[in-house]
Parts: sequence; C-alpha cells; structure tokens
Amino acid sequence: MKSILTLICAALLGLAAMPAAAERIKDLASVQGVRENQLLGYGLVVGLDGSGDQTTQTPFTVQSTITMLAQMGVTLPPGTSLQLKNVAAVTVTASLPAFSRPGQTIDVTVSSIGNAKSLRGGTLLMTPLKGANGQVYAMAQGSLVVSGAGAAAGGSKTVINHLSVGRIPAGATVEREVPTALGQGDYIYLQLNTADFTTAARMADTINRDVSPDFVIANALDARTVQVSAPPGFERVQFLSRLENLSVDAAAGSAKVIVNARTGSVVMNQQVSLSECAVAHGNLTVVISADNAVSQPNALAGDTAAVSNADIKIEASGGNLLHLKNGVALGDVVKALNSIGATPQDMLAILQAMKAAGALRAELEII
Repeated sequence: MKSILTLICAALLGLAAMPAAAERIKDLASVQGVRENQLLGYGLVVGLDGSGDQTTQTPFTVQSTITMLAQMGVTLPPGTSLQLKNVAAVTVTASLPAFSRPGQTIDVTVSSIGNAKSLRGGTLLMTPLKGANGQVYAMAQGSLVVSGAGAAAGGSKTVINHLSVGRIPAGATVEREVPTALGQGDYIYLQLNTADFTTAARMADTINRDVSPDFVIANALDARTVQVSAPPGFERVQFLSRLENLSVDAAAGSAKVIVNARTGSVVMNQQVSLSECAVAHGNLTVVISADNAVSQPNALAGDTAAVSNADIKIEASGGNLLHLKNGVALGDVVKALNSIGATPQDMLAILQAMKAAGALRAELEII
C-alpha cells in the first residue's frame, strides 16, 4: 500500500507541473434547460417463484392486487384473505433524457419495497411513471433482469448483487415529452459544471473572439453562468454545435487534498504548499520550518539579500531523521512519512492537524 501511495503522489505532482490544457465547452458546461427528468412509479411484480412479499406483513401488496383485479372486472367475495407468494410491491424509477419524444423507450430500475426475497424471474405489470408535477410521462412493463446468487462448486453460493433490485432494458415507453427552453428567449445560458470566475470569464472571451469578433454576444453573469445571445429558430442547433466545440483554457482548480481513511490513499489535484508548523504524533515528529537564513551582501556590491528555502524535518523516536529541502510541498511530506514507516492513520492524523492549525493551504476532504 505504501509503495502505491508513493507512486500516486509522484504521478499527481508531475501532472500538477504540466500546463493546463484547453478543454471543449461541452466538457466544461451544459446548456440551461437541457437536462434529464426523474420519473417514479408504483407497481406490482408477478410470476415470482415463491419469493414474493409475505402478505400478512405487507398489506399494501394485497390491497394493490385487489384493486388491480377490480379494474379488470374480477370481484372478490368480501372478507377474502389472499395468501400470495409470487407477487411483490415495487417502486419503478427512470430518467427521462432531454428531447425525448413519445414512442421512444428508456431503461427502468425496479426495487422491492416489501419483504420479497427475490425479484428474479418476475414480470412488472403496466406501471405509469410520473414526474414531479404528477403528470404521467412514461409507461413501464416487462420482464426483470436480476443478477444475483450463482451456485459454485460444492453447492456454495456467492451473492454478487441485491436480489431485490432489477432492471428492464428499454422497459418504459415515453408517452409525453418535456418542453425545453432551447428555442425560446433571446439568450442561451451556459452553466459551468464547476463554478469558477476565471473559467467563466475565459469562456465568454473565447466565444466573443471566435464567434463574433465585432460584437459582444457573451457575458459571464457569475462564476457559473455565461449568457450568450443566440439566433432565432432552428439556427440555434448549428450555433450550439459550434459553441460546444470551442476550446477554453480552464482555470486551475483550487488546491484540494482527498484522503481515504480506510486505505490511506492521499490524492492531490495540484502542488499544495505548507506553512511553518510543528506536529507531534505518537513516535513521529514533523517540523516544517522556514529557515530564513539571510545572506547579506557587501555594502558596496549591487547584489540584493537572498533568503534560503524552507526545510522539512521528519523524525521518529527510533532515530530516523529526514531533511527535505528546496520546496515545502505536501507530496514531499507524504513521501517522507511513508519512507520512515508511518501508517495511513498516522498520515491522516498529521494532515488533519496541519489543516486545523492553518498550515495546510488546501481543502482537506476525507472519504
């Protein structure tokens, strides 16, 4: 693990030293109003091999079955107690892509909400899928695909998935489309995936320079939104096709350190500098000192005073002592800790202490 950690840090520090490459607008931003919509429905899965809901503990399954039979003209005598074993109540979820038209099909996910043991081999009955406004946008039905337990040699079983969740590829048919604002209004709004003032300003400048050098058609409204004047009608499709393929020099992201508390992996998105600090943890001592050794020139000489770079001193109680000079970087600290036998828990505690003391000039995220 430690050698892998060292390689990861070295690779990321190497990437941080490389100049930022231009990225397409389609990779940096999306068009406002062009988005997926979530759909939700409630239905029944039938045809299970005795692995359905226990109806005494899930009365809603029985109620749904009785209601469905009544709609089909089947009337049960009052007081009838149904003991079903091959029926399960489920929720059906799907994502309706932008520009979906009636007749197109989408995938759906079916999840048990009762105590069914397995949905394997079941068939979802026709289920309306509704949006947030309560309107029906798709109808779902079909046979479930459930990957789960597989018998191995000797009769043992290995579960590789939840048996109470399945999918139906192309299991729903779109019945209603969601209108988009792409062809309305005088402007198109580009929304950055990550808010950044510099990237937004560069994107607006690139659009003005490459698309309309004589007139200003793009303005950065804030760190996430760029407003672009758009031509009317169907010309907007060609216009957006041209915009999304423009290259923009995205600004470097803010300094960030991500630590996996379980594996001890440390990932940095760029070179992270540290301020002067001292941390004691167990048998480890970390001292990062700005050794300002000023070299004073001769009074008659024209040279200016020079200040030496900072030192990093990391030592263990066993006598190990490391000096890292010329560049106080978090990658150097991590590699030095790794070289003298620090555990992932040690590194995590030290990084947290540096962040709390204000010496780690980066956002620390623990996953």
